Amino acid sequence: MEVYLAWLQDHLLATVAVGLTLVLIYHYLSEKDTGVKLSKKYRNSIFEAQSKVFLNATQYLISGNKDLAIKEFLNAVDINRETIDTYFALGGLFRSNGEIDKAISIHRSLIARENISEADRLRSLKELAIDFDKGGFVDKAIDTYKDVLRINRDQYEVIQSLCRIFEDIENWDQAYNYRIMLSKVGHENQAETISHILVQKAKALFEKGDFSQCNEDLEDAFRFAPSVSAKILRLRLYLTMGNMDQAKDLMIELLKEHPMYTSFIFESLSEGFKGDEGTKESYQQRLELLKEFFLEMNDHDLDESPSVVLTKVRLLKQLGKMEQAYSVLKAYMESHPNASDVVKTEYIKILIQLGKREEVVDQVDALLENLHQSLTKHYCENCGYNSDEIFWRCPQCHEWETIQFRWKV
Repeated sequence: MEVYLAWLQDHLLATVAVGLTLVLIYHYLSEKDTGVKLSKKYRNSIFEAQSKVFLNATQYLISGNKDLAIKEFLNAVDINRETIDTYFALGGLFRSNGEIDKAISIHRSLIARENISEADRLRSLKELAIDFDKGGFVDKAIDTYKDVLRINRDQYEVIQSLCRIFEDIENWDQAYNYRIMLSKVGHENQAETISHILVQKAKALFEKGDFSQCNEDLEDAFRFAPSVSAKILRLRLYLTMGNMDQAKDLMIELLKEHPMYTSFIFESLSEGFKGDEGTKESYQQRLELLKEFFLEMNDHDLDESPSVVLTKVRLLKQLGKMEQAYSVLKAYMESHPNASDVVKTEYIKILIQLGKREEVVDQVDALLENLHQSLTKHYCENCGYNSDEIFWRCPQCHEWETIQFRWKV
């Protein structure tokens, strides 16, 4: 015992220091537990308040009242400015409400935060790109989408957005590059779409008179997919270069594969030619020869198609050969008593022009019982978009080769 007392006397200062340290540690832990309890209680109150706000906001969104929903989310931000998801929800609401400048401001403020995670920073950058996109700030949208890809290249939706933008502004080189990128990160086959893009690029060269480069891009298009648009442009090239035998063979191939495209093919071949006058005149002469070849074709399978027959009739009318047009359509009507209203209407027009009054009356009486009138020549089978203009890529849903045809009454 005396030994221990002697040790304590020799180390009294150290002993007191250790004791004081233990007391301080005890009080620190006690206060920390109290602080945690207070913090938890405080957090619970914030959670309850925010839950009420989010519930109100959800109800307003369901009822379609975006303005009141935005107000509730602003209240949530006032309660707790550290809740990132609230800012994302608010930014999305501002954007859908057309308040693009406010959405941009919110997402920019998130990107500028120092204490934000990299995942949230990337999400903020994507949202900012969408803001620019929706607001029509094309260049800024492109740059911001590209910034996202520099961080993470496997962003399918971002690449898809860039594809859409470059196709909209007809930057076919960039559209091609990003479609290739999309094919690598996605599961959908992009070959058909890439073929169409290369055809559009080749078509621009064709109109400039650069037939050699046009042919190279067209060959690339065929390597991806032998789309209808690619075949029609190749047909135009054959006519331009004077390859009539190849042009006739390709036209027959097109008609047999896609008889419903018959009128569309000739409309496409007649589109404005922007080459020099000499080339343009030669092209038109060869096109007329191709039309004559088509009119003289005698193929039973093709003549069963109403599109082929109506195209023949309208070409004959353009040439002033009304009696021949009448004979072609009369033969079709006799073998197809349930022909479409469009075919019947075309027949009535010819009868009127030829002065066949009695037959006109009979045909009109039969037609009026169930006549329907087409609004446009073309429509999109995917979204229903209607237009008299030719479109390979639907202006509304942006899908390729969804065009369908109806004969306009």
